[in-house]
Amino acid sequence: MVDWKNGAQGHKFVASYSGGKDSTLALYKAMQVGEPIGLIVMLEEEGQRSRSHGMPPELIRAQAEAIGLPVFTAATSWEDYEANFMMLLAKAKDQGAEVLVTGDLDVPVQDCWHDRVTKNAGLGLAMPLWEMDHREAVLEFIQLGFVTTIVTVNTSLGMKEEDLGRILTLGYIEELEARGIDPCGEGGEFHTTVIDGPLFKQPIPVRQGDILRDGKYAFLPLELDAVMNDGQG
Repeated sequence: MVDWKNGAQGHKFVASYSGGKDSTLALYKAMQVGEPIGLIVMLEEEGQRSRSHGMPPELIRAQAEAIGLPVFTAATSWEDYEANFMMLLAKAKDQGAEVLVTGDLDVPVQDCWHDRVTKNAGLGLAMPLWEMDHREAVLEFIQLGFVTTIVTVNTSLGMKEEDLGRILTLGYIEELEARGIDPCGEGGEFHTTVIDGPLFKQPIPVRQGDILRDGKYAFLPLELDAVMNDGQG
């Protein structure tokens, strides 16, 4: 029987990181029981945005710096995604990683992509949020003191442009549920970017750009605020 929830226990690990709430909570839980060596962040082909949540690299670096971990990145198309992901797993393994940590909640035991690629890379797999109740996962995230903002919405699944930029709070979770929306956004309803919390040495100062639209999706670009850029010299 697989034990993905506790796979990081006593191991060095690299975490697949989107900058959103689920991967951040999974990283937090894994860091309570294992030793992190870095974060894996996949970028779009041009290397200008993260593949999963469309974040600029400087914002990803600011998150990683606030957490205190190095970042393994690769720019990739969807066609080459697995090969490039495997390349980063090999690099992390060379630096001591024994396990990959991900923030997945609902993946099946059969035909799990992460299970296949980690086995091919000679690594174990840890999914601290696996099979966790969605509401419990979000409540734990909020109660731990993490701060995350909505950056992508799917307007065909009950989300609105007005949701962009909102912070996940207990009251907002109840509002989403009343609208029939999964509080974790596991159906692709929304994505978030974490800007503060117990893993971060300092909050991430961000400024909001103009809303972008692409069919049923709307995006709120976040950029690292100049104050932090100046502070980094």
